[in-house]
Amino acid sequence: MIKYLKKGKSDTLKIQEEIEIRNKVEDILKELKKGGDKAVLKLSEKFDNYSPKSFRLSQEEIEKAIKEVSKQDLDDIKFAQKQIRNFAEEQRASLKDIEVETLPGVILGHKNIPVNSVGCYVPGGKFPMIASAHMSVLTASVAGVPRIIASAPPYNGAPHPEIVTAMHLAGAHEIYCIGGIQAIGAMALGTETIKPVDMLVGPGNAFVAEAKRQLFGIVGIDLFAGPTETMIIADETVDAEICATDLLGQAEHGYNSPAVLITNSNKLAKETLTEIERILKILPTSETASASWKDYGEVIVCDNYEEMLQTSEAKAFEHVQVMTDRDDWFLEQMTCYGALFLGPRTNVANGDKVIGTNHTLPTKKAGRYTGGLWVGKFLKTHSYQKILTDKAATILAEKCSRLCILEGFVGHAEQANIRARRYGRINIEYGKAAK
Repeated sequence: MIKYLKKGKSDTLKIQEEIEIRNKVEDILKELKKGGDKAVLKLSEKFDNYSPKSFRLSQEEIEKAIKEVSKQDLDDIKFAQKQIRNFAEEQRASLKDIEVETLPGVILGHKNIPVNSVGCYVPGGKFPMIASAHMSVLTASVAGVPRIIASAPPYNGAPHPEIVTAMHLAGAHEIYCIGGIQAIGAMALGTETIKPVDMLVGPGNAFVAEAKRQLFGIVGIDLFAGPTETMIIADETVDAEICATDLLGQAEHGYNSPAVLITNSNKLAKETLTEIERILKILPTSETASASWKDYGEVIVCDNYEEMLQTSEAKAFEHVQVMTDRDDWFLEQMTCYGALFLGPRTNVANGDKVIGTNHTLPTKKAGRYTGGLWVGKFLKTHSYQKILTDKAATILAEKCSRLCILEGFVGHAEQANIRARRYGRINIEYGKAAK
């Protein structure tokens, strides 16, 4: 039996919040579509108290930002980017163009073609997410995207030096200092000075995620990424301190970041609840983490591992950390998640910052139908076909003719019939199926 020792906000309250966010975002996007650069400036002044002469950073401004980064920080950024690049290059190498002869004279193939332009959003409000520059810009660069633009909000009234540095080193062609909805809208819709992109990627808060959702169709998006979600699946092979630490480590993202413990140990569940209260008293970011844990934290006790699996699959969380005596069993069985972190030696922060996998991952149960951001997200797989012989053209034409007439598509059938007549010298009455 599945039992909740702690529940978060009701679904009704969550839905109401989502409606309010949806309406606010819709209004702002309308303003951006109508007002262009002036609207971007107005919103930047309103939300970020930032009104530069140009939102796009010049080469001089980029170089100035890089000089402000300490040697240690620069080395660490380069280390992280190396790990991410290594994995991204392996992923790219796994995607092959193909061409096969399926029948004598019939050639089918596909090509993996990068999108022509992408806008990468890097969150930077309360917590400047430097790593998001690696995850989006660098991955797009490895994929071969010809135009990569990147945007992050100002930090303390200016572009964040480490974020700008990471964007530049990752391969961004244009760097902007714009935050939130106005950044997403400007990149997708375009302005007088910002050419629109074909695709938007990157994580963000609830407003950024909603803006991407509303703009999907006008541009492509990677996935619904935000606010962050964390789940720990644990048994008594680990202790409450590590569970509580890892839950709160992600809850500090924002006031609405769900953090859930699923366990088959009532003892571990209760001890984790106690440990969370202890850590919240000493955690510097406890104001945010406490709010998130209070409204979105959950502790679920199951009778067995099968129930733990069932509960996890139903929730389809973004980050799923597994610390049990059968981690590989969960790896084999699980199908719905953003990314897995297996064993107590790893953790979500590793994936977020340095290990090499991508931290832009599906939230809000999107893990049921998509994985996270990776090289393949920036590639479009396009098929092509060609017929090299009269015989092959005739064989296909006759089959196609009959199948088209079967569906009532006479015009379609004539595309086949004219080729049967020309290449097969077959007399087919106009508008009729081949015999």
